Amino acid sequence: MTEPLHWRKSSFSGGGDGNTCVEIATLPARIAIRDSKRPTHGPLSFPVGAFADFVATLKATDVPAFPWALR
Repeated sequence: MTEPLHWRKSSFSGGGDGNTCVEIATLPARIAIRDSKRPTHGPLSFPVGAFADFVATLKATDVPAFPWALR
């Protein structure tokens, strides 16, 4: 039997019911990510190292919150 995932929201979730962000769950070798507005849709998962590199890059660069809005 598989244990249920324990999803966490960012402290930057926004106002109201706090459902305007992504949620993450930690697996043994991967990080799962899902849309908090659609939690029943399938999550994406990434190797822990790749996710750590992604987060480090976001913290180290001036990335716009919505880069597609610049197009």
